[in-house]
Amino acid sequence: MSAAPEPPAQWHRVLTLLADISLFIGTRSVWTQAASHRLVVAGVISLCYASILVCGVLALVVRRARSLARLDLVVLVTAVTLALCTWVMNHGGSDEALLTTQAARELVAGHAVYGHPWPWLFTKGVALTPTVTGGYDFTYGYPPLAPLLTAPLLWLGHGGAPATAVSTGALVVGTVLLWRMLPVQWRSAATMVCLGFGFLPTYGRLGYPAITALALLIPVVVRWPRIGRGGRLGAAGLARAACLGAACAAQQLPWFLAPFLLAGIYAVRRGELGGRAAALVVARIVGVAATVWLLINTYFVVSEPGTWITGIALPLTQGATLHGQGLGDISLYFTNGSDRLDWYSHASLLLAAGLLALLVLFVRRLGPAATVLPWCAFYLATRSQDGYYLMMTPLWLAAAITAPAAEFAGAWQPRPRPLSGPHRRTALVVASALLVTPALVSAAVAATGSPPLKMRVTAVRRVSAYVVSGLTLRVTNVDGTALTPHFMLTSNQGSSMYWSLVRGPATIPAHSTVRIEIRPAHGRIALPTKPSTRLRLRAFTAAPQTLSSAYVHITPGTGAGARPAG
Repeated sequence: MSAAPEPPAQWHRVLTLLADISLFIGTRSVWTQAASHRLVVAGVISLCYASILVCGVLALVVRRARSLARLDLVVLVTAVTLALCTWVMNHGGSDEALLTTQAARELVAGHAVYGHPWPWLFTKGVALTPTVTGGYDFTYGYPPLAPLLTAPLLWLGHGGAPATAVSTGALVVGTVLLWRMLPVQWRSAATMVCLGFGFLPTYGRLGYPAITALALLIPVVVRWPRIGRGGRLGAAGLARAACLGAACAAQQLPWFLAPFLLAGIYAVRRGELGGRAAALVVARIVGVAATVWLLINTYFVVSEPGTWITGIALPLTQGATLHGQGLGDISLYFTNGSDRLDWYSHASLLLAAGLLALLVLFVRRLGPAATVLPWCAFYLATRSQDGYYLMMTPLWLAAAITAPAAEFAGAWQPRPRPLSGPHRRTALVVASALLVTPALVSAAVAATGSPPLKMRVTAVRRVSAYVVSGLTLRVTNVDGTALTPHFMLTSNQGSSMYWSLVRGPATIPAHSTVRIEIRPAHGRIALPTKPSTRLRLRAFTAAPQTLSSAYVHITPGTGAGARPAG
């Protein structure tokens, strides 16, 4: 008599059901959009609704583990179909897609890609990246893999569609790859994290090069502690090293992850093979990754070496204004600014270095979190938007499933004499605190800085009751350094366009008060109609990097004044 088929684990049913439910997120809005003028797409989405419902029933009633595994595949196909339908409806992209597509067009035309501004791309509705110098970043500032992949797809049309096709395609391929590489019972988790919640497909449709980098990092991170096991990379290890190099040639975020992975691989291999063999394994990985990275960059290294190196380093050097959900919000929203914004960047780099050192010291404990640790440093940076975390979350999942603590049980952990005596536990606690203290001190220095400029609105020029064409300011520089401020008026989160200087000195001497007149970038600006909306005047300076803010009260049709932040 044959044995009864193995029933699926209840947690596997729940995971499949959660992945299925997650496909509802955002689907209705796309269907509504398609139903008005693209009935074929709307029809396909309606079929996806039917698939979601049927999969929901089957996830709870199938009796065999093999049947549930096949159902996981149906959920994946449904998710991919919805992602492609959404791209068909929304493929214009963001500023990143426009810049990537334009870089591809310049590449095909034989023109330089880096160091050339393209301000005409930033029409109404396209996000700008303001810098503390009073301007905006109109140049391409990423490694060249994304334009190279976009170039063959330029026939898709104008705008950012070619770049969004690359990033969305990369996300789909990465999702399928992660699904295939995970153990059978965990595969629906890949569908849910990559395509189900809607976050990553949105970034794909916006054309972010980081999505392409994510897809390339997936095969690197799955079972990453096993890379180089036995002292041999093999074909799979070489392919993973090549993917790491290609990921670093797609976007800068992998640059921060690579040291953590390499340090973890070295520690695991040293515990297995010894120091010299482990170093050789890591050296081979670095050599292959660097070779692939260099091959992708070779054309640009030869044709435009100066602008290429400054271009790929641009996100680190551009001096973009504060933005995001990190610690910099203290200076941006909760206080009137800071005269020590540079210290946020210092804090971010110091925290990254400190976390890397902690990983080396406690790799047996922190090894499973190696794919999460690098992004903690961005919380202290001047640019700390949540996309830096969200876009890499599939790597967290891959590590959680395929790189558990057992993989690090025999890893080497350095224990010099000061950390291995009779008071070892106390010494390790002190060493850990010392490693993160410089970052915390730097962050405190930045957050407790005071605004160097005191600002007050003394006159308002109007076009109508709710439309302003200029402001007259009384500005006092309380700092000991001459400052060149650049002003903007904001009514919500984030930044707005800079105002132009009409009259008055561009540079305000130390310990002096001046009267200046400024006007909006487009000559006029509409005031918010809601009385509860609070206007905030901000002034950024580049050398040193500072921010000064003041709430201003501009009554429609009457005068204006300034009041301290409440």
